[in-house]
Amino acid sequence: MTRTRRSPRSWTIFLAALGSVALAYAADTAQHDTDDNLGARANDAARFDYLLHCSGCHRPDGTGAAPEVPSLRDAVGSLVATPEGRDYIARVPEVAQSPLDDDDLARLLNWILQEFNADTLPDGFRPLEGAEVGAARARILADPIRAREKIVGAYQEE
Repeated sequence: MTRTRRSPRSWTIFLAALGSVALAYAADTAQHDTDDNLGARANDAARFDYLLHCSGCHRPDGTGAAPEVPSLRDAVGSLVATPEGRDYIARVPEVAQSPLDDDDLARLLNWILQEFNADTLPDGFRPLEGAEVGAARARILADPIRAREKIVGAYQEE
């Protein structure tokens, strides 16, 4: 594998973007500094992970850039209505290969589902668990588009 050399300008842009994410996270979570609510802290951590690992393609608001980068808004909730759909969202290559551990990835996926898909989640939705995510992500999808089509049909641009 050959490595491409990054220019000093690309490193500057990367570091500026990373700093922006960190500042946005710090500003948003400053109000929780005196809050011992573990749920709020887990939510903050999931939001930070989303900004760091997902927002570069799916945008900070989850809208994506269809059709290359699908929206995560109101498009993922219906997927988790079936065992195949729950399995699918942890098997998408960029998700399955995330550097996050299984529990943190489950927390991030649950945050995406609840933050961007609350209105489309199935009745009685049960949050994903780390063990479930770990078992699914071990089997990365070779063709996520075809797998999604089998579960819910072709992707529709809004």
